[in-house]
Amino acid sequence: MEHKNIEDPFGKRGLLMNHELYQVLSLTIFIINFLDSVCNSVSMLQYILDTSVSPREPEPLKELRHAMKDHPMSFLATSPDSGQFMALILRLMNGKKTTEIGVFTGYSLLLTALSIPDDGKITAIDIDRKAYEVGLPIIKRPGLSTKSTSLSPQLYQPSFPGYHERLLKLLKVGGVIMYDNTLWGGTVALPDPSLAPQGRKSCWKDCVEFNKILAADTRIEISQAPLGDGVTICRRLY
Repeated sequence: MEHKNIEDPFGKRGLLMNHELYQVLSLTIFIINFLDSVCNSVSMLQYILDTSVSPREPEPLKELRHAMKDHPMSFLATSPDSGQFMALILRLMNGKKTTEIGVFTGYSLLLTALSIPDDGKITAIDIDRKAYEVGLPIIKRPGLSTKSTSLSPQLYQPSFPGYHERLLKLLKVGGVIMYDNTLWGGTVALPDPSLAPQGRKSCWKDCVEFNKILAADTRIEISQAPLGDGVTICRRLY
């Protein structure tokens, strides 16, 4: 019997299509696994919020959180589980002088005021007074806090490494910096920002690079916790 050569009807393009299909399937599997892990973590987070966080969240903070729930950028606010952790760190350190860069509606500012001693001082820095005014009526409520608080637009610069360097110069050895939103909605684990939700595409590269900078900085010891939108705690060593 004569054997005939049968050509691949797709030719080289067929091989290319197979390769492209493999890439698409691999990416699809990655996204499915990513979303599955997120769904599982969502149910766990809800358990933590219902059991350990919400029952202990101060009423003024609950009220402020409710006041900003319809804000288009509400995801920037400190989450209640992150806030509870930050408050604990402040009390463990007996922190008295704090600086907050990026106040937004004031949730973490109010949380700090409720956590530090009465003779404490907070310097808050932001360029958006309008967002801050969402929480201002609650923050300024008589008897809620006696701490000295100042809001300033100075020294605010759109550079995460810039913030870090300035803060380290102000921080004493043993002092602590807490960076919020360092997981950027979990999108830092994605291989490409195009896969992120629309509101998370911006700052994706900045956040990824900033996490690398913190991890490589020998002047600090760090712990990045998957609380809220991601919290990275830095303690100055020298």
